[in-house]
Amino acid sequence: MEVQIQHNNQLVERCKKGDKAAQFTIYKQYYKAMYNTAFRIVNDSFEAEDIMQESFLAAFTKLESFSETVTFGAWLKRIVINKSLTALKNNNRLNTVPIEKVVINEVEEEQQDYSILKVSEILNKVSQLKNNYKVAITLNLIEGYDYEEIAEIMDISYENSRTTISRAKNKLRQLLSQ
Repeated sequence: MEVQIQHNNQLVERCKKGDKAAQFTIYKQYYKAMYNTAFRIVNDSFEAEDIMQESFLAAFTKLESFSETVTFGAWLKRIVINKSLTALKNNNRLNTVPIEKVVINEVEEEQQDYSILKVSEILNKVSQLKNNYKVAITLNLIEGYDYEEIAEIMDISYENSRTTISRAKNKLRQLLSQ
């Protein structure tokens, strides 16, 4: 792992100097993961492709702002997520509800065995969720962000973040039990 990080740091340094071969190497290394991240948020292959391309362009043009406090991949993924959310907002597909209008109903959950489900089935059900649920649950369960980070990324309150993720998980459980 240490060797990979050193190799990436060397590539990033070469990219800062305008080395096109280093940029292409980094692109080949990360493009699939970044496309998948964008696609899980926007749920449109053409738009995800555009977002991925724009993200790489932004990363390479703003490489001087990369502080190396995180890995290059994490920094790039954050750019992809931000661009994906911007695309959703610009298309008015990210619906948010003020926390004051939220009614929370406590429901007793029945235990269900989800271990027999395939990943593709789960991802298919996630793609059927409302956009704000899909974004929140993707950032939480797939990308690994916590409630506070998701609130910041989605520009909502911490409480709304928790509520949205909770509702998204409940809706996903409903879809999976059908």
